[in-house]
Amino acid sequence: MKKLLTIAAASALALSGSALLNAQAKPPSRSSAAKTASSASADQTFVRKAAAGGMAEVELGKLATDKATNPQVKAFGQKMADDHGKANDELKTLAKNKNITLPSSLDARDQALKDRLSKLSGDAFDKAYMQAMLKDHRADISEFNRESKSGKDPDVKSWAAKTLPTLESHLKLAQDDTKAVGTSGMKKSKTPKGR
Repeated sequence: MKKLLTIAAASALALSGSALLNAQAKPPSRSSAAKTASSASADQTFVRKAAAGGMAEVELGKLATDKATNPQVKAFGQKMADDHGKANDELKTLAKNKNITLPSSLDARDQALKDRLSKLSGDAFDKAYMQAMLKDHRADISEFNRESKSGKDPDVKSWAAKTLPTLESHLKLAQDDTKAVGTSGMKKSKTPKGR
């Protein structure tokens, strides 16, 4: 009987060891590993884009405080520089904790916008700047909304959700200020010649 128990125990030990080795040797499925990498990559891409956009908002806001002639546009520019500067600082800390490298200069599109706006003055600057702010904040709200709902990294998702109301208030303010500089904020439709 003792010999039978020893054989049974040895068999059970061998089976459990074999199962453990199989479990350890089996890598995670490609699809689950790819999904994890993809969602991490999506969150990192969002962080980098948000940092680039925030940097542009600060730069353009400073430009508006210098060049705008309408006091509401100047105040809006200052608010953009202040609010996005604060959000950028929070994002830098988050990125550092996540080992995400952020851009250190404006991307080509934002640099081109800054260059174009720098050449304008007076009413033309005010209108062009406010139009750019409307377009930019609409796009930002869409991206931040998506990240706050479907982001996989809880810290990034939380930051996006926390920042979203500020962006929404910026859009409302941009809509009001755009009316103050005499433009509707809507693209003009082209009418065919001869009408």
